[in-house]
Amino acid sequence: MKAQDVRASAFAMPLHRPSFPPGPYCFVDREYLTISYRTDRALIERVVPKPLEVIDAAVRIEFVRMPDSTGFGAYSGAAQVIPVKFGQETGSYTRFMFLDTHPPISGGRELWGFPQKLAGPKLAVEHDTLVGTLDFGRVRVATGTMGYKHRRADAEATLAGFLEPTFLLKIIPHVDGSPRICELVRVTKSDVTVKGAWTGPSALRLHPHALAPLADLPMAGEVTGLHMIADYTLDLGTVVHDYLA
Repeated sequence: MKAQDVRASAFAMPLHRPSFPPGPYCFVDREYLTISYRTDRALIERVVPKPLEVIDAAVRIEFVRMPDSTGFGAYSGAAQVIPVKFGQETGSYTRFMFLDTHPPISGGRELWGFPQKLAGPKLAVEHDTLVGTLDFGRVRVATGTMGYKHRRADAEATLAGFLEPTFLLKIIPHVDGSPRICELVRVTKSDVTVKGAWTGPSALRLHPHALAPLADLPMAGEVTGLHMIADYTLDLGTVVHDYLA
């Protein structure tokens, strides 16, 4: 195989039949349970990388069900997300993300820099309650619940928040173990259709875990919940800061 053939076909690993196809990556009926809470702002400041700026002492835990996604199939996820600013633009920083299947873990880490690990997230309706759970191995890490579709959420506010960009810290090592890529990446969504959004009484419980430390940003005060279903395309990202430059 010639060098130019490698360059022409190289997209992801392995070279022949990589674990995910080229984009765009479209999601249909992607369903979210987002539980928001407040914590100690000083703790957030320690984990959000500059030049991102912390807006408030706010944190979100997202439980996500993805039944139909380009190339990745059907899978579930959970994430810890922190509202931030980059310059004058507001958005969110994804600190942790956990998925239950390999292709989107591979694609998410290699393309965008999503901080994804293999775990056991789940989002389902249990009678009159929407329930999100995250298990790391056999250990329960997070449980979120919300009354199922109690009230319609504000459609304009929901869409505006959903359209805000996501910021990610993409790190890929060199073969000698030193960082070869260390970048702050901005990711957006397009072709967004919010099919429904609801609120209701909500609760969240976080359990300490050495390798899934969501609980090191502990809850303080009341929590709020948002249930949403949407279609959208996840755009390819742009590098907004290079830590190695």
